[in-house]
Parts: sequence; C-alpha cells; structure tokens
Amino acid sequence: MMTVHEVSKLAGVSIRTLQYYDKIGLLHPTGYTDAGYRLYDDAELERLQHILLFRELEFPLKDIKAIVNSPDFDKSKALEQQIELLRIKKEHIENLMNFALGIKLLGVKHMDFKVFDRSKLDEYSRQAKELYGNTPEYKEMEEKQKNRTEKEDKILADRFMLLFKEAGEMKNMNPASGEARNLVKRIQEYITQNLYTCTNKILRGLGKMYSGGGEITTNIDAYGGEGTAIFVANAIEIYCDNAPPSILSLTICRTHENLNL
Repeated sequence: MMTVHEVSKLAGVSIRTLQYYDKIGLLHPTGYTDAGYRLYDDAELERLQHILLFRELEFPLKDIKAIVNSPDFDKSKALEQQIELLRIKKEHIENLMNFALGIKLLGVKHMDFKVFDRSKLDEYSRQAKELYGNTPEYKEMEEKQKNRTEKEDKILADRFMLLFKEAGEMKNMNPASGEARNLVKRIQEYITQNLYTCTNKILRGLGKMYSGGGEITTNIDAYGGEGTAIFVANAIEIYCDNAPPSILSLTICRTHENLNL
C-alpha cells in the first residue's frame, strides 16, 4: 500500500488531483491511514496508469471515467489501444518537431518533395503559407512551383530522392571524402535550382532534419538503406564546416560590425 504522498511523487500528479479523482469517482483510495490519509494498492495504481495514459491522449475525464468504470473494460486490450494511439501521437509530434525545426532554421518548412503523404504535405504547406508566407525562401519556392503540374513535381521529387539512393551506395565511405562532398554540392544545387536558394546555413539545417527521425529520415533510408540519412547529415555538416562564407554572410557580418551589433 502507498500513501497519497507517495503516489503523488511516483506518478507525478498533485495530491489535489488525486483528491479530485476520488471526488468524481474516477479513482478511489483502497483505504485510509489512522490519520485519515488515502492509501492505494497495486490495483488502484494500475488503474491510475490507465487514467494518466488516457489523459496524455487528451481524453476528457468524463470519457475516461466511463471507459474505466465500464464492466466491459479490458485492461490488456485498453493498453494495446493506448500503445497504438501513443505511436500515432508520437509520429505526429515527430512531424511537428521537424516542421518546427525547419521554421526555426529556415523560416518555413521546405521538404515539399511529394514523397510523403499528400494530405500531410498539403496541411504543412497551408500552415507554412499562413504563418510564414512572407519569407524570401517561401516566395521563391512558390514562384518556382506555381507553373508546375503535380506530375512535374513528382518527377522532380523522384529525381531528388535518387540523390539519396546514390548516397546509400556510399554510406560506408568517409563523409568527408571527395565523393561525399560532391554529392552534398549536387543536393544543394538541386534545391537551389528547383525550390529556393539553398545557402550553407539552410543546408546545415536540412541536414539536421534529414537525420532527426520521423518520416523524413524513414523516407531517405527507404531509398538509400538504413543509415543513409545520418550519412548525408554528417556529410552536409562537414561540407558546411569547410565551405567558405558566402557573400551574403560576409555582408551581414560587416553590416553588424558597422552598426556595432
């Protein structure tokens, strides 16, 4: 048996929350100490685990109460469902993290290569346009894409992914090799030619997204084999570390110096 204070520390929920769960009939204590403190046994702790999992999945408390109080409630089946829902949520969060990283580094997410689920891409594109449509990179990408058909976009996407297939064939090589540098340069040039001006700063950010997990990494590895995304990311990092600063970067630095920034 555990006291309410022990359960609070173990589960990471406040004592007030446990008291409220008791009040609404969601989680009753097994008993009470002589001093009147709530006590919980293993069965109630297991029930609390299900409650907290459903809360993480954003179920309303009234729905959770109906589920766990149902005579048909199957703990094993519920756990399987929770695992599947958490997996979906994890995938969604990973996509949002990659999207947010792209926004932070580039001003907008640019992985619009039609190799992922179309509905997801459309949603990302819509959000990006609403929030970040004024960035130069986005405007440049929109200008280049506006006269292309979906078929042409797919052809460009397929050609782009062939670069990652090629990367897969050299993933066991040194990412600092001349072949790897040449491949990174071609990736950068392809993006610049078909989407937006891919500066070394943007390229470095893309490399982090490529190896950051989620659908981006999965799709790259699907073309080049497991480990391709990490190889490309490492090659990009080395390439950018050894690349001379761009004229734009020098101009910005000098401007900051002149302004004493």
